[in-house]
Amino acid sequence: MRNLGKAGPLRDAAAASSLPLEVIELDVDSTPSVARAFEAVSRQGPVDVLVNNAGIGGAAPLELVPEDEHRRMFETNYFGAIRCIRAVLPTMRERRRGAIVNVTSIAGVVATPNQIAYSASKWALECAGEALAHEVRRFGIRVVNVEPGVVMTNIFENSAEATRYDKTSPYQPIMRRNGKIFAAGFRDPAQPEVVAETILSAITSDEYRLRWPVGKDAVGMARGRREISDESWVAMGEDLADEEYNRRFFDYFGVRL
Repeated sequence: MRNLGKAGPLRDAAAASSLPLEVIELDVDSTPSVARAFEAVSRQGPVDVLVNNAGIGGAAPLELVPEDEHRRMFETNYFGAIRCIRAVLPTMRERRRGAIVNVTSIAGVVATPNQIAYSASKWALECAGEALAHEVRRFGIRVVNVEPGVVMTNIFENSAEATRYDKTSPYQPIMRRNGKIFAAGFRDPAQPEVVAETILSAITSDEYRLRWPVGKDAVGMARGRREISDESWVAMGEDLADEEYNRRFFDYFGVRL
């Protein structure tokens, strides 16, 4: 964990289930921190499974997002995962076994307006996971991308900046509609336990599958985006009445806004 001061609930949960647990300091934004953490882990034995779950969110139109915020998003969401993968890959390759799980997002599959920096960082990780899965297949290493929709976690507390919602902004309709997508997800969100169960299934299933969407919203959006053209998706950004936008969104993705 980046902040060991927050480890109490995790330690308590492990103790309640009689599970052995050691919490190690790890900041994925720092190459030295990653090196120290995996050196400590290696003293206990080789890593069998790596789950890249660290991430920060953020929501604003591209014009309103400073360049350094884009960089921070990629530093954690993409480069943080790459650092951790590089730390475990040599021994996995030598042992010809292991699993790497990238927790991306449905925003890593559907290019999401008002979340371009976040969505782009998750697309990058999706791409890396797909290409890496091909590279290391011959070494017996399984790589999967787990793609949650809205999940009841504190990622919004870890956003790069507070959402810049301004009713006078020319981007106001896009901001508002992006918020309605999250509101729809919160009406029936996936729980963190479901994400954990999906990760377990992804690394243990007899039949390999690269992508694992999690949550009704994620499943609907992943399936729907594959079925519509790029132009149909871009056309959602036209000056549509709310009723028409909502109708198309439901027709395409099965999500009622």
